Amino acid sequence: MSVEIKHLYKTIGSQTILDDVSLSIPSGQVLGLLGPNGAGKSTLMKIMTGYWSFDNKEDTHLTICGVDMSINPHQVASKIGYLPENNPLYDDMYVREYLSFMAELSGIQSGQRKQRVDELIEKVGITREQNKRLGQLSKGYRQRIGLAQAIMGNPEVLILDEPTTGLDPNQLDEIRQLIRDLGKDRTVILSTHIMQEVKEMCSRVAILNNGKIVADIDDLTAVDLNKLFREKTA
Repeated sequence: MSVEIKHLYKTIGSQTILDDVSLSIPSGQVLGLLGPNGAGKSTLMKIMTGYWSFDNKEDTHLTICGVDMSINPHQVASKIGYLPENNPLYDDMYVREYLSFMAELSGIQSGQRKQRVDELIEKVGITREQNKRLGQLSKGYRQRIGLAQAIMGNPEVLILDEPTTGLDPNQLDEIRQLIRDLGKDRTVILSTHIMQEVKEMCSRVAILNNGKIVADIDDLTAVDLNKLFREKTA
């Protein structure tokens, strides 16, 4: 399995954020995380990136591409691309300058950086915007650049928190297709509040409510997702 989570807990003070979460996610799958606000989706994603810790329990187990998060979190980080919900960008930098900087941080050799940046500029559809400052861009284009930096190092696992926020209808179609394509040869985990996004992009859905996984569906054609969501999060 590309991602293996067993009996994961996260508490802050007296509040339980994640409560005995278990998931096995293979490569080549796009998993959608659904749930109301506060269900634990973003927390789970941040734990998978190593940004947040999880509770140290005897039966808890979290591995990414065979690497144990509790033993070698830095090696895990090298296998993950992450787009957070609030996409942080350096507004004073230019698009190409920023992506070249991200290429360097991703460990891409200096002689290969320009080629990789050129590839991603075309892939995410920002050719016309490539010479602008980041602070001049619309929310949709900022999301595209965030997606470009997330896949810069060609990660084995891609974690996307609300990746289609702020995109217009034309942009939505392009980014949905890009995410589907990316999911053919790696693990993609994305969160969204929009049922249509799940149906368009995901091959499997896990529904979280109050920190628990209350449904795990790998055949989206067999269920009424809207009805199931209402039932499981009521």
